[in-house]
Amino acid sequence: MLKILKRWFVRKPDPKRALSAIPAELWREVEAGLPFLDYLPAALRPRLRALAVEFLAAKEFYGARGFCLTDKIMLTIALEACLPILKRGLAAYRGWVGVVVYAGEFVVPRSDMDEDGVVHEYDDVIVGEAWADGPVLLSWFDDAPAGMNVVIHEFAHKLDMAGGGDADGLPPLPAHMSARQWKRVFTAAYDTLRAQVDADEETAIDPYAAEDPAEFFAVATEAFFETPRELRAAFPAVYEQLVMLYGVELCGEG
Repeated sequence: MLKILKRWFVRKPDPKRALSAIPAELWREVEAGLPFLDYLPAALRPRLRALAVEFLAAKEFYGARGFCLTDKIMLTIALEACLPILKRGLAAYRGWVGVVVYAGEFVVPRSDMDEDGVVHEYDDVIVGEAWADGPVLLSWFDDAPAGMNVVIHEFAHKLDMAGGGDADGLPPLPAHMSARQWKRVFTAAYDTLRAQVDADEETAIDPYAAEDPAEFFAVATEAFFETPRELRAAFPAVYEQLVMLYGVELCGEG
């Protein structure tokens, strides 16, 4: 599928023809496995499909350690990765090409220096990682745990890094948004979540969001697309900021 799409886009960009290269039954199978897509306004579903096709044509997929990437897996990843760029388009993901997919969790070697100057090396077991100006590393689970979306999470980090440097929870904002207001809203919500986690209370979003502001933004983005009503109920101001950032209202007008 990828080779065909790339040939069409290189010779003569033709999104409609490229879309037709993906069988209707594959679209149905993949989208049925992503029920949260039903939150999208119907008018945006064709745009999401078109962006996913462009994504497949522009990015290079690699199955790590012999993992076999099927058309279903790649199309699923493309659709989820394009949710945060529905308004901005594929230019938001420029500057890198690699998507590396592992079968389940994988290990990344780390090293940290403590306050005494001693370097400690260890293996970190993770499910995803986004590198600035580099690839996105993803785990694939046939039965992903409820409420966890590695793809949306890591591509939120990619957007966060788009301004240069490491993710910090403040992605580049469109002109109509205020960085000051964003910081005020997200700092208040982050502090609230940390207090809930410290008190061992149940949280509306994954408590991993309390790790740091960058993780809060990524987890909030997951919740925005997967469980928007729950996010709006728990953190209405965060939800409204994400509506402005992503250019889509997922809870209707009520």
